[in-house]
Amino acid sequence: MHFVFEVQGGDFNKAGDASSKVKKILQQIGSDSTVVRRVAVACYEAEMNVVIHAHHGFVTLDADINQVIIVVEDEGPGIEDIEMAMTPGYSTAPDYVREMGFGAGMGLPNMKNCASQMEIKSRRGIGTTVRMVFENA
Repeated sequence: MHFVFEVQGGDFNKAGDASSKVKKILQQIGSDSTVVRRVAVACYEAEMNVVIHAHHGFVTLDADINQVIIVVEDEGPGIEDIEMAMTPGYSTAPDYVREMGFGAGMGLPNMKNCASQMEIKSRRGIGTTVRMVFENA
């Protein structure tokens, strides 16, 4: 199964729509509830990063009986220091985002904790791609 969902940067009214659709699809195909929860949390965190930091992006879901793969690609400023960005509590979110309760610097660490595997590729001024694999056991 292959699905692609568009995410618009800065659109907090639709933030979470893609991850909700991913969760619903996984529930409909009978994925284990623990896997669904892990995927939904990680996908939401990645989607919020697009909304907060990027201009535009896509969430791609590929799922089969063995695994779920989520790829989140964005067009945005990129991540200057991925290792630093993985530090819990580190955030480059602007103040207005923090005032809304987002941007606490736990997104990437939460994504890594939920996924079986996670890769981040980022190019400054171009964008970021996060690929997460979840074993469907």
